[in-house]
Amino acid sequence: MDVVNQLVAQGQFTVLKQPLGFIKILQWIFAIFAFSTCGSYSGMFKMSVECRNRSESDLGIEVEFEYPFRLHQVYFDAPTCKGGNPERLFLVGDYSSSSEFFVTIGVFSFLYAMASLSVYCFILEKYRENCKGPQIDFVVSAVFAFMWLVSSCAWAKGLSDVKTATDPESVITLIAACEEPENRCREVHDPKVSGLNTSVAFGFINLILWIGNLWFVFKETGWMAAFSGTYVPSQEKQPAPDSFAQEGYAQQDPYAGSQGGYQPEYGQQQQQGGGYNEEGGYSQGYEQQPTSYANQM
Repeated sequence: MDVVNQLVAQGQFTVLKQPLGFIKILQWIFAIFAFSTCGSYSGMFKMSVECRNRSESDLGIEVEFEYPFRLHQVYFDAPTCKGGNPERLFLVGDYSSSSEFFVTIGVFSFLYAMASLSVYCFILEKYRENCKGPQIDFVVSAVFAFMWLVSSCAWAKGLSDVKTATDPESVITLIAACEEPENRCREVHDPKVSGLNTSVAFGFINLILWIGNLWFVFKETGWMAAFSGTYVPSQEKQPAPDSFAQEGYAQQDPYAGSQGGYQPEYGQQQQQGGGYNEEGGYSQGYEQQPTSYANQM
């Protein structure tokens, strides 16, 4: 318990509020929905065969099937309406490849999303070091986006075939007794495939999430700055401000004495004219001027 508390204390969970981490939570959740709705499915449909001889009829033929939908291994017994033992019939089709591929992609997406969340929360600085972590994350995310596209399309086609193969009306055509006009065959209960329809929807939702995640991971790779020409490698960075003086950036004051600037000499001004003395008044040179106005009068 102490180890868990230490990990929680050292974690940087603010990244989960950012798009980079929040979309990973959505990927983790929807991956669970996708493979669980498909991998845990089991369905059943029911038919009835009413023979001319009512004693040979079977009004409740139940056929059960489940993931991974190897329907060619699913069988049921139907009456022949001719006396004797009932005949054993098998469904048609093997759709395990598309369903298992879909579930496998969902499981691996769930594991990768969980591992990515752990990296974001506990070693985010090392993840962003040298941009290697985001670049690897971008490539893997692109692969998963492509795999979700392929697996979702394949499973959508496989589900359509499963619906056709488990439709009671099409299964009735396999029963030889139903070809006789005096016998009556009908469906009693259709299989519920709403869970399978939901799994396909979750597959395409995961596709959208992984494609959207590519943009947020791409911004962490540093490739955007390299493409726009603003990326500066570490060995070509500009020198620090402290080194300007050593590189010859220091310049002389243009108003220095050698440039002919104005340089007042305060000492001479105090001797020639009036200036401010330390006693708080102005000392002016009227006593040194001749009293020419008095002589003219």
